Amino acid sequence: MPKGLRLLFCLVLGFAPGSAMLVAEETDALAYADLERPEHDYWNRTPKDPFTRIKDDLESGRLALDETSEKAYLVSLLKALKIPASTQTLVYSTTSLQLRLISPRSPRAIYFNEEIYLGYVPGGKIEIVSIDPELGAIFYIFDIPKAGVRPVAERSQRCMNCHSDEDTREVPGIVIKSVVPGPSGGSLESYRRGLTGHEIPLSDRFGGWHVTGGDNLDKHWGNLTGRLSPEGMQTTPLPPGTQFDWSIFPVATSDVLAHLLHEHQAGFVNRVVETHYRLRTALANGKGRLLEADRADMERQVGELTRYLLFADEAPLPEGGITGDPQLKEEFLSVRRTAANGESLRDFDLKSHLFRNRCSYMIYTPLFQSLPEGFRRRVYDRMSRALAASPADAEFAHLRPDEKARLRGILAETVPGWPGGS
Repeated sequence: MPKGLRLLFCLVLGFAPGSAMLVAEETDALAYADLERPEHDYWNRTPKDPFTRIKDDLESGRLALDETSEKAYLVSLLKALKIPASTQTLVYSTTSLQLRLISPRSPRAIYFNEEIYLGYVPGGKIEIVSIDPELGAIFYIFDIPKAGVRPVAERSQRCMNCHSDEDTREVPGIVIKSVVPGPSGGSLESYRRGLTGHEIPLSDRFGGWHVTGGDNLDKHWGNLTGRLSPEGMQTTPLPPGTQFDWSIFPVATSDVLAHLLHEHQAGFVNRVVETHYRLRTALANGKGRLLEADRADMERQVGELTRYLLFADEAPLPEGGITGDPQLKEEFLSVRRTAANGESLRDFDLKSHLFRNRCSYMIYTPLFQSLPEGFRRRVYDRMSRALAASPADAEFAHLRPDEKARLRGILAETVPGWPGGS
């Protein structure tokens, strides 16, 4: 539904779409999502994301990469960007700019750390989504060098067709589609529209993706293709590696743990980027201060971010949990920040939920830490109340007293500006 029509529909019914701050004179769009407003100026501001900072070195050749083959280049680029190859997930639905190259016989690979997401299709281009601390996702696409021709990393506007709509809360963010693809990769059905994050039931995830290491998962839409028939949707299993050769990729996995981490991070990024845009718009409307109506909207943002940070709505893992790829776990834990007692936010549970200490490690990212200090303080205060030993906060009853105590210690010792922290 077009934004203007969606907004009119919500106004007629008395709803506030996405809790958006509605500005009367801007009925053709959600105000905070207008990327060209002066307070955002998305296309003209110089990005400060990690890929933009090394872009010149990449294009000039000062960033020494192995150009002997596509795979060698990819592996060396991942190392230069500090992205573990073990984060690899493979998607074979045609949900990308490079759709003509993608199919069950030629899946697209995704790799990520906390700030950069890299896409690669054999025989195609490298896609980059790099997170600016204030602007959100910055998109680049470039060729793998051939015959000494230097790559030119083009900042892509076409990516915004999908990466700045309802799936990303209308701001530049991360999209994870779940579709039933046909035999050639085209989408026949779509799930979890407009939703990203760890609260999505596993039964609605993974459509169009390969999933390895998830044999005990309940029903999901990964590892299959579909076809329409008079009897309805018919599906056919598509075991990973049956229609392509694993050796064209750096690792032979599309591990369920990588999928779960990717989903959690995408949900975090989209929510925090949205908060940046809402705050800037509210401050611009109030000429540097929050109007009363906007304060209520910001309190809703505080509440939502607190719930997400503390995994209040996390979808449960299947009975028996998951194992996770050993290499991925090792590399993920290698950058953990620890409290004096050795506890960290990256420690896995993997039995009933992802983490032993349920507060997102993404709290350390520049994206979150660059939120205005006053707003961050409001989030920290709300988190502190949620984690207090008493009175117990019913909204966060999923956290046991011992887990709350561990979290209070970790956050006080490792998060800048935490109330009463070191």
